[in-house]
Amino acid sequence: MSIVGYGDYRYEFDDSWPKIPEGWTIGNGWVGPSGRGVSDVSADSMDRIYVFNRDKHPVVVFEGASGRFVTSWGEHEFKETHGIHVDSEDNVWTTDRQEHVVVKHTKYGEKLLELGIRGWSSASVTPYGTHPDHAFLGGPFCMPAGVTVASTGAVFVADGYGNRQVHRFSPAGELELSWGTSGTGNGEFSLVHNLDVDSKDRVYVCDRENDRVQIFDYDGKFLESWTDAISPGGVHCDRNNLVYVTEQGPPRRYKPNGVSIFTESGELISRFRRNPEDCPTQPHGICIDSKGNIYLAELESYNKNDHRVSRFAKV
Repeated sequence: MSIVGYGDYRYEFDDSWPKIPEGWTIGNGWVGPSGRGVSDVSADSMDRIYVFNRDKHPVVVFEGASGRFVTSWGEHEFKETHGIHVDSEDNVWTTDRQEHVVVKHTKYGEKLLELGIRGWSSASVTPYGTHPDHAFLGGPFCMPAGVTVASTGAVFVADGYGNRQVHRFSPAGELELSWGTSGTGNGEFSLVHNLDVDSKDRVYVCDRENDRVQIFDYDGKFLESWTDAISPGGVHCDRNNLVYVTEQGPPRRYKPNGVSIFTESGELISRFRRNPEDCPTQPHGICIDSKGNIYLAELESYNKNDHRVSRFAKV
């Protein structure tokens, strides 16, 4: 098996992972708007990997090292799975793009908190962009894409497809602030796809259709933009001052896709990219376990119709 990446961050694809229960499928889709694919992944404190996917069993949990099936939950809860994040207390946060809600669960799927009004959207985007006098139109949520939790317990949400905003909520779920409008300038977004916070609680936002990751402070002040990315779809900050970015590079644009690894200061330290003809998937979400192994949630591509959850073992 070939080795990808370079320097101290090289990886080998583990084609034996995961061990899907007999008769089950992952990401095969169901009747409804969501289509097929594995939308996101996240790891808990015991290196169990939560696979958020569009199938009969929306949340499927595997052991990181062995790939052994642990449990599943979320049946009949989600209309369209999109983002998942396991916080420092092993609570599981999810976004439902079609129901327009963000939900906090226990690790066994019990609901603890729900943000937004289920089935109700509030859009700030029009065919003419976001008018500065119409900011009131952009309340949470319209097709939220991603969620993460800061060291303070604050919840940040990428709101996402129908809005062009990032929202910060208190740990109790009260809206504290929002920022972002439609556009290509600093602090503006074309599509707020996913996000994470680093060791200093700076917020990294995948502005996917603008081919960049924008970085903000805790209060939404723009800091800088990383433009060395092709359709960044997912970002994971590993609390060891490294930032992992998935690049969807969708085949419809005929550009490579893969993973790029940066320091928090923006230095590229490793990367592996795959040409569209060689890879029938689009990496959509990413997480890292405690040993530095990479897990990718991959949607079906536009040319070969494949999808999977993948493990790249650090060598």
